[in-house]
Parts: sequence; structure tokens; C-alpha cells
Amino acid sequence: MAAQLAASLIAGANEFGLALDAAAADRLLSITAAMADWNTRINLTAITEPRAMLTHHLLDSLAVHAQVQGARVADVGTGAGFPGLPLALVQPQRHFTLIDSVAKKLRFVNHAATLAGIHNITTVHARSEDFPKGFPPPQAPFDTVLARAFKPLAELVRLVQPLCDMRTRVLALKGPRAAEEVAALGRDWRVISVTDLRVPGLDGTRKLVTLMRARAV
Repeated sequence: MAAQLAASLIAGANEFGLALDAAAADRLLSITAAMADWNTRINLTAITEPRAMLTHHLLDSLAVHAQVQGARVADVGTGAGFPGLPLALVQPQRHFTLIDSVAKKLRFVNHAATLAGIHNITTVHARSEDFPKGFPPPQAPFDTVLARAFKPLAELVRLVQPLCDMRTRVLALKGPRAAEEVAALGRDWRVISVTDLRVPGLDGTRKLVTLMRARAV
């Protein structure tokens, strides 16, 4: 089973231009294996079947790897560490700050990072709108801000505003209502692109909305 999962992960990542070797695939799969274990004690995910976890968590996170830019990346509402943990593993040249308001989820993230040998992350127990108050430098702005299944766009941009300057790219992974959410945005933010995400094995519509601030606020 483990070899089949690794082969599926390598093949799936290759479909969106990410080359994984067997060692990287095993490290990524250690994250979902740990999540399945911890999920028996704390609620991390409703998806517990190994192949579904591969698709819905690992590949869904890695699908945006080519759009991440800059040295400093924030993942807001990271939950159990997605998309930040998988992206940090395959992009060791960047530093990822994973932010969540639920401390027990961040305990899992730190555990999973240790298991997978991921050293380029920092976890922050906070709401995104409160960051970086009370935290040591380096502080915002970030080069890229990631948000997966985190609030409608109009609310999302308000909450991540403290993390951003005029150069920050916000990557929001959205579902089929992305167009409605884009239409509800105000004038302070501009949409750079709305891209279809093709995640192997994942049914349904997946969109990547890329935004930047249109003016200083």
C-alpha cells in the first residue's frame, strides 16, 4: 500500500510540473500518516482514507507550488498544516509561517514537521488579523500569503491585510463559487488571475484566485 501511495503521489505531482523522488514522497506521506494517527485523538480532518488524504491534502496543496514566490510565505488558517507543510517540504529555499488560532492543531503541525524533516517553518498561534502584534521580527509583509478553504474572499482580504504590502501575492484556493466571491470584492484589492486547478483524483471545481492590494489602506 505504501509503495502504491508513493507512486500515485509522484505521478500526480508530475502532472502539474513538480518532480518528486521516492524519498520526498515518503516524507510527504509521513505527514498524512501522522495526521491519521492524531485524528483518533483530536479532530484534524474528516478525510481518513489514505488515498483520499493523498489527493485532498497533499496533491491539493502541491498544486499551487509554481505560484508561490519570494522568500517569506504565510499560510493563514493552516489547520493541520495544509498547504504550508507540503509546500515547505518541496520548497526548502523559502520560509513558511503557519498561522492558526487552534493551539492543538499547531502542536500536530510541529510534530509532523519533525517527522518529515521540515526545518523551514515557524508556527504562530494567532488569528491572522492579529499578526504580527506581540511576535518577534521578521514581521509582515510576506511575499506570498496562502489561504486554503479559509473564509469568503471579501472577508479573507480584510483578515490578511496586516500580512501584506503592495507587492504581496495572496493565493486563495477556492471552490465553485469563486466567481461570486470575486464579484463581491471592493476596490482595495485587484484580481490578478482566476485559474482552474486540475488535481489528479479530485472531483469538482477547484480555483486558484491570485490577488494583490490595489492601493495602500
